[in-house]
Amino acid sequence: MPGLSAVPPAAAFFFLLLRLSALLLPAAAAPGAERELNPGSRVAAGAARAALHYLNYRAASPAALQALGQLRKATVKNIPDLGHKYYLQFTTEDYKTGENSGSCLATVLYPKNKSPPVVTIKCVPAKDPKEIQEEDKRLYQKIRHQTKPITGHNIPDSYGNIEPALEPVWALAVAGSSSIMWEKSRENVGYFLAQVKSVKQWIRKDDLLEFDYTVLLHEIPTQEIISCHMRLTWLPSRSLKVKHFCASENKELNEGSGMGSGSAAEILQERGANF
Repeated sequence: MPGLSAVPPAAAFFFLLLRLSALLLPAAAAPGAERELNPGSRVAAGAARAALHYLNYRAASPAALQALGQLRKATVKNIPDLGHKYYLQFTTEDYKTGENSGSCLATVLYPKNKSPPVVTIKCVPAKDPKEIQEEDKRLYQKIRHQTKPITGHNIPDSYGNIEPALEPVWALAVAGSSSIMWEKSRENVGYFLAQVKSVKQWIRKDDLLEFDYTVLLHEIPTQEIISCHMRLTWLPSRSLKVKHFCASENKELNEGSGMGSGSAAEILQERGANF
């Protein structure tokens, strides 16, 4: 046609495909640019749960344990030489009752060197902090007033039931194992506490409560069950102290440190602990 450059039909078709591809395919995110995620994606939910593991451990409060509610917004940023950083908005549920327990803003950075996620999290709780403190004190006194050291196995049982007398030690197991699950979380691997296989209380002369646990962690998405030994000490309004090591049938022994934790050998040597 007059006024138009002659373009071979094959070349015209090729240029048309390029233009369609540019319209249909998302542009690659530049380093440092945030990319919106589907809130229902597994990696976004995994990052939110990693943040809550960190929160539950650092809160050191069986009465304040939180689970993921609704993930409202998630974005990710590729930070060169560091790793992927997730920005999250989500609601939480009370770990025991499932009732609404507040909302949180969090960032989770998964370092390239495979160290534990770097978490910052701020939550607006629905529960009165004074109510939480009083509930922790009641739980503490309930354990302290036991006439014999607490022992237990298979919590919850195969039907999902927990004996009322063992609910306090289950809540402490959730708080303590949260430190392990936070440490072990990776961008594509997450954890749930499946069961307390065994628990034994140590009687102390001071005010601290101390327990030995064997806990089973459910690894997602591999579906593997990871067995971990954990020694936990707790006093209301104080930090949790956790020492642990984990092993599985298909993996070599992995030693975990945690915040203020020690090696597997140290745990086994203390008081002749028999795992």
